[in-house]
Amino acid sequence: MTVSKTTAATAAAGPVSDLAIDYVEMYVEDLDAAAFAWVDRYAFTVVGTGGSSEHRSIALRHGTITLVLTMATSDRHPASVYVLAHGEGVADIALRTADVEGAYAHAVANGARPLREPARHGPDGGVTATVSGFGDVVHTLVQRAPEEGPGLPVGFVPTLKSRQPVPSEVGLLELDHVAVCLNHGDLDATVDYYQRALGFREIFEEHIVVGAQAMDSKVVQSPTGRVTLTLIEPDTTADPGQIDDFLKSHHGAGVQHLAFSCDDAVHAVRTLGGRGVEFLSSPAAYYDLLGRRIALSDHSLDDLRSTGLLADQDHGGQLFQIFTASTHPRRTIFYEIIERQGAETFGSSNIKALYEAVELEKKGQRVL
Repeated sequence: MTVSKTTAATAAAGPVSDLAIDYVEMYVEDLDAAAFAWVDRYAFTVVGTGGSSEHRSIALRHGTITLVLTMATSDRHPASVYVLAHGEGVADIALRTADVEGAYAHAVANGARPLREPARHGPDGGVTATVSGFGDVVHTLVQRAPEEGPGLPVGFVPTLKSRQPVPSEVGLLELDHVAVCLNHGDLDATVDYYQRALGFREIFEEHIVVGAQAMDSKVVQSPTGRVTLTLIEPDTTADPGQIDDFLKSHHGAGVQHLAFSCDDAVHAVRTLGGRGVEFLSSPAAYYDLLGRRIALSDHSLDDLRSTGLLADQDHGGQLFQIFTASTHPRRTIFYEIIERQGAETFGSSNIKALYEAVELEKKGQRVL
């Protein structure tokens, strides 16, 4: 059962009204191995390198998605502590704005923990600052003009492609949303924090019951619509489930998955699968039921069945999505491929549909 509500809200004005994702930084244990996996399997391109006496970093891009991988080379670097506590994972969701000083002042005045004050890096360098986010994840504020193309963190040595989107045969476009697991009791406070400190608005909420398990979720989004966080906490009145498992394995709140958008999910999944990316499979009964639940538009039922893609629809249109199998040693972070054909929500009906399909499979039933 899913009880959901879409929340209407007006965009915030002021110094945080233009926020967008600039890059996502992941702390890793083995930089070369991690970079190779993103290049080899997900068709990302190296667009820059950085480092110091305490760390090494590589920036990668696919479409307008910029990932920064950082490995500590000294115990003094925060990546060292992070990896020990959580394993590899997202440590920084960097937000671009035309006014870092204004955004920083607004955020701190409204409850953000100041981690690094605004600073200009060199005579022609950019302005950056850092504020708290959730768990051990922070937000670096990066000063860029709204019309400026994808960039790199300060101090990186760029390649020739560092200022342009990087297309590939896979066709990933941008970061659709970031899914975050929170400790029980932290959901409302986290929503309030993003509304006050960073001008986000709550656009969606739902209570999801899957068998004996349950969770609560609220979605917050920046005024530009270019930063979307799906925040999830477990319902502790129900049996422990996947959110509880994440929190236990990750040792606290953190990013559960990154969702990458594309224009053709069937093509993207087939291409990524050919490159060695493994996806979660769906029971055959899901597709038997799907034909009754949704009148499909661009993709056929056979295409969805052969790729394992899930389908859902809302008032705006349809969406197609699939999740990768986690390759993390702790089975925490994974990734999503999503195609939106007008849909604005997040496929929550698929949770109920998958549960019903699994139950049918267990009973040996098929819908004909």
